[in-house]
Amino acid sequence: MTVFVSDRFNSVTDLKMPFLSAAIDPLEVQERFSEYLPTFQNAQLQKIQVIRHKLGRRCLIEYELLNNHGQTITLIGKIRAKGTDFNSYELQKSLWQKGFADDSADGISVPQPVGIIPEWQMWLQRKVQGAIATQFLPQTNTSFLAKRIAEVAHKLHQINITPRRSHTVSDELRILNERIPLVIQEYPEWKERLEQILAASNYLGKNTLEQKHCGIHRDFYPDQVIINGSRLYLIDLDLYCEGNPAIDIGNFIAHIKEYSLRILGNSEALSDWETALTEKFIQLTSEEFKTSIESYVTLTLVRHIYISTQFLERRFFTETLLKLCEQRLHIRNV
Repeated sequence: MTVFVSDRFNSVTDLKMPFLSAAIDPLEVQERFSEYLPTFQNAQLQKIQVIRHKLGRRCLIEYELLNNHGQTITLIGKIRAKGTDFNSYELQKSLWQKGFADDSADGISVPQPVGIIPEWQMWLQRKVQGAIATQFLPQTNTSFLAKRIAEVAHKLHQINITPRRSHTVSDELRILNERIPLVIQEYPEWKERLEQILAASNYLGKNTLEQKHCGIHRDFYPDQVIINGSRLYLIDLDLYCEGNPAIDIGNFIAHIKEYSLRILGNSEALSDWETALTEKFIQLTSEEFKTSIESYVTLTLVRHIYISTQFLERRFFTETLLKLCEQRLHIRNV
């Protein structure tokens, strides 16, 4: 068979995942799929593409298949160097079975999990068609999507699947206290400003109510929601844990602000999205979350100061982001 293989990352050289060469070998793939994915036993492999690879950590591979009816099916294989992520697979399987399937009446789903290939430390899901919510942000009259996204978060928060780990405001502050000193090392001229931001963030976090805890996404932002017509898909639940629901909404809004600042030149350019998202979430839950959401917006933006230094194209915006955090934390010597 002739199968197109694309590996721009040269993944076969990853010493932590030596099996990657087999995971992109057409004959090996066909054999493993027949063994572990009986549903696709008679499908013909058309294309293999490595779409993401973090050396020594993770790899994402797309497999394009043609079934007996001439339909193209694309599977995404998720590989983790430290071992198969059984927890994420089982979580997604449970969500699929508890109201997040393709035919859910509310139009909110997760991609269908299809199986595990243990030799490759890989679990697979169907790839869903559509565009990530980020692509809709700058378009006019799309704030109605923000309300739908609030419903996506709320539906996840309501599901009765016990998380295996937790994330509290103390964990959020620990991350900041690890990351901001790294920024100080790289930009010593901002030392005093960054220390003030960190101190104010610690004060804010310690005075943020934990409120009720439930299962949360913990990495909820516009890239994690795929829009396919009237159906929305929630993806990448690897960090699912027990936590304050306000974390997800605050994180999402902070990403909108960072995007607005970096792409549109004004952190308030998409305030209609932020307002619609918050108001719908409050309507679905309780007014008590409003203050916590604002706190998590600020703490996430502070974390973005560090994140901005990790991407060459974002470094130009680091100081602008720093100023925004100073404003939100009411630091006077801006």
